[in-house]
Amino acid sequence: MHLSRTPAEAAAVAAVDSPQADDGEPSEPVHSSQAAPLYVPVRLCPSGYALRVFRTPLGTRTAVAFTTRRRLSDILGADHPSIRLALPAVRALAAPLGVELVSVDPLLTAPAVRPAPPDAGALLPTFPG
Repeated sequence: MHLSRTPAEAAAVAAVDSPQADDGEPSEPVHSSQAAPLYVPVRLCPSGYALRVFRTPLGTRTAVAFTTRRRLSDILGADHPSIRLALPAVRALAAPLGVELVSVDPLLTAPAVRPAPPDAGALLPTFPG
């Protein structure tokens, strides 16, 4: 499924790949649309909320952000908690965790892992031998 992006959403996605100078500052001027808040998935923890970290299809750890609440809901579910953060803030939260990649509006996802029901063994066929 392909979703079209507004110019502001496209700018937020492009900001992920923006070239960085050696001192960590962007080599291009930051436009206001690139600093627009994104919807960032979080999880509840004892001290409040924590950034959720995911894995890419190749296993690399990544922070995830979405340009609209609907995109987050489509991928993670309508009840998934999120906060609004600009991309530099997402990067700042992910860096101490050793996460350098931020995926904006990821489309490829696997279904959620669900524990097997207690009687799941009865559903599997058994073969002799």
